[in-house]
Amino acid sequence: MNNVKNIFSIKDLENLSGIKAHTIRIWEKRYNALEPMRTDSNIRYYDITNLQKLLNIVLLHDYGYKISKISKLSEKEIPELVKQITTDKTAKNHAINSFKMAMMNFDQSLFFKTYDNLLSEKTFREVFYEVFIPLMNEIGLLWQTNTISPSHEHFITNLFKQKIQVNTEKVQILEPIKEDRVFVLFLPLNEIHEIGLMYLNYEVLLQGYRCIYLGENIPIDSLKDISSFFNNITYVAYLTVQPLQENIDEYISEFENEILKDNKDELYLIGRMTQFIDREKLPERMSIYQSIEELTKKIQ
Repeated sequence: MNNVKNIFSIKDLENLSGIKAHTIRIWEKRYNALEPMRTDSNIRYYDITNLQKLLNIVLLHDYGYKISKISKLSEKEIPELVKQITTDKTAKNHAINSFKMAMMNFDQSLFFKTYDNLLSEKTFREVFYEVFIPLMNEIGLLWQTNTISPSHEHFITNLFKQKIQVNTEKVQILEPIKEDRVFVLFLPLNEIHEIGLMYLNYEVLLQGYRCIYLGENIPIDSLKDISSFFNNITYVAYLTVQPLQENIDEYISEFENEILKDNKDELYLIGRMTQFIDREKLPERMSIYQSIEELTKKIQ
């Protein structure tokens, strides 16, 4: 059975566009902005063309165009106007919408075209912070509300990973110039959300440090092998869904006793699950960071 969504409810449109369903209905009824189809029981539903049009309308509306004026434009004129007004002020939102459409249509060509356009004006770091991170946050919400399928999420996130890997390879060939510490990046056992950690690997290498990238699903016990090779290690763990809330303080205690004992090593923690750590009991050589940007500044 094909579970990939290609028709959408008005609630899906609300989640994808950020415009309330009530407003969408007004635009539809008063200005004929969209042309929904209806089920046998008279329930509205929308196809991918309607979604594309709505995202373009929202961008124009955010730029200051009144819906009454937008509604008078033809199907061809709306995307043309979007292209004309896509300046630095709107480039971020336009790129995010384009990536959304690439995701919904499984369109690699649109993804690469949008990415290359961004990279002609911005650095990879700017693209990551200004576009990739906000879009990943949106994708998480879209997945939770069942607006997109796992196929959509996997398609777009694997393309993100490709771009991080390409840029990482460019700095991996450089010899480390800073020898005061070694970074070891990993995800805890049963944790598989890797994009943030992959980007941190890029930043660590860019700053001239040696970085040992272990990736996903690493038990604490296996980190002991690393400590026999290097001194002054800074471990970085990204906790998105693991360890579970009820286990996280136990994880912190185990890491301290098994890995940080009898040395000067450190552990940097980042990710959604860090909110459940008892900070008053956090060991001295462990630090929590609220965002990738904050941790990157610390590395610099």
